[in-house]
Amino acid sequence: MTARNSSSAGTGPFDIGAGWPAGSSGRRTALSGVIGDPDDEAPKPPKNTKPRRPARTTPMSNRGWDGPGGGKVGYLDAPTMWRATTVQACGLWPFSAGSGAPMSGVPLGQHLFTGATVCGDPISWFTRAKYISNPSLFMLGMPGLGKSTLINRMAVGLAATGVVPLVLGDLKPDYADTVRALGGQVIQIGRGVGGINVLDPGAMGIAAERIGGQAGQSLEAETHGRVLNMVAALLTIVRGRALDDHEQAVLSACLRHLRENTPKGKAPLLPDLLRVLQEGPDRVRAVTLDRGQEGRYRDAVDPLHRSLLGILDGTLGDTFGSATSTRIDPAAPAVCIDISRIGESDTQLTAAAMLAAWSDGLGTVAASHALADAGLAPRRWYFTILDELWRPLRAASGIVDRIDALTRLNRSLGLGDAKITHTLKDAEALGSDSDRAKARGFVERAGIVACAGLPQAEMKDLGRVIGLSKREIDLVSSWSSPPGWASVGSNEEPPGRGRFLIKVGGRPGIPIRVSITDTERHLHDTNLRWVQNGYAEKQAAARQAAFEAEAERGDLVTPSGFGAPARDDQGWGR
Repeated sequence: MTARNSSSAGTGPFDIGAGWPAGSSGRRTALSGVIGDPDDEAPKPPKNTKPRRPARTTPMSNRGWDGPGGGKVGYLDAPTMWRATTVQACGLWPFSAGSGAPMSGVPLGQHLFTGATVCGDPISWFTRAKYISNPSLFMLGMPGLGKSTLINRMAVGLAATGVVPLVLGDLKPDYADTVRALGGQVIQIGRGVGGINVLDPGAMGIAAERIGGQAGQSLEAETHGRVLNMVAALLTIVRGRALDDHEQAVLSACLRHLRENTPKGKAPLLPDLLRVLQEGPDRVRAVTLDRGQEGRYRDAVDPLHRSLLGILDGTLGDTFGSATSTRIDPAAPAVCIDISRIGESDTQLTAAAMLAAWSDGLGTVAASHALADAGLAPRRWYFTILDELWRPLRAASGIVDRIDALTRLNRSLGLGDAKITHTLKDAEALGSDSDRAKARGFVERAGIVACAGLPQAEMKDLGRVIGLSKREIDLVSSWSSPPGWASVGSNEEPPGRGRFLIKVGGRPGIPIRVSITDTERHLHDTNLRWVQNGYAEKQAAARQAAFEAEAERGDLVTPSGFGAPARDDQGWGR
């Protein structure tokens, strides 16, 4: 029931609670504020609202709306790619989708399809990620597509972790400038440049004296065997066939006699070995079964005598007949033995220099591990590089056996290796069926196989060895095509340069694109002979100036101050 206040001058509504006694809560009552007004019950006009827009019934595609008032985008811009760590982009972590690219090891490049960073190297994938069971890499590809550039990047990245790159026979050279930039040691071998004394025990002899005891004697016996094998390899190169069994026994007796009668700190030479054969001490005569007859002794040693004269007075004498010009420094952060001064036609000297470099380098590795086992030096890991594999394979059969042994024993030697050649057909040019079978085994036992551009027929042959899908064969084959004819006069590169397919076992291959930095481009230029006059000298002067500037700032370790880098307890650099 509503009522109006007649005594009020106005005609507005009245408060029903007016005049009632106040309650305990205050001046207001339970009816205070309750207003009655007949006008409140009258209907109110609706608000002036616009009619709703009918829902669109036309379909929408991935490029926009169809129909009137719509429109499709003719060209879709590629979305901008951003790269950040999980700390910077923590709101997006964990990612809803991943590329599956490995992230352990040296940063190599970007995935060709996803753009994700791909990292890897034989040592990291063997020791840390456990992706492979053998720390070795075999690289195949046509010339000029960046094979040695990728291995050069691995060497630089591994050197930063404390691994020592060893280039035991740089034939071009491709790695000498990089080793110098790392503060390493570059040793030149060739006529009039430098030589190697194959009778010098080197780092192994020094380590044996330092260790002493039973372990030192064992290392000394291993040193004797290494020197004996090296001299036998030189004689095999000169003769063109292997030594007889009694000739190896005579050599062993002569070397033991020399070691026992040479003052400490001095290494015997090949002329000293020849002198022992001429003198014929009792220890050597006993091996020949001369029975006190001079004629029987001469008949037994004369073929060996003639072969040694062939070394000293022939093509190998200048390089191997004198003392070692420069010994390998066991504390160097990187080592390169440069044999690029030897001509390509001089196959005998190339083979001998390669064998001597590998013998000296692996002897240094063995000495380093022996000292580490005795607690006298930190543990060091090594990364050996054998580029242009086809040249040493064809030089002498002894190289095939040496590389074959390396691929089987590199885990126990504590080193990873990278072998680079052009095609599998390089192995077919070897002289014997056994050598060809051994060379094919290099690919089968490799933990990682990396392929640059190769013809399709070569990829099919490779697919029968490591297993390749048709898509992988077609992809790598497309990289071997030259650039188009319209690119004459421009700087367009071959389509396959810097592109590689990385295969590990039966896993799908990882296609990557490698982009090199300016520093890598200046340090690793394999086309210096194809530049204008004076350009090579300018490039060399610029590199030298850059090295000196970095050395002054303290960013570069100069060759005069190289030493063992700091490492943690597991041998990695800090």
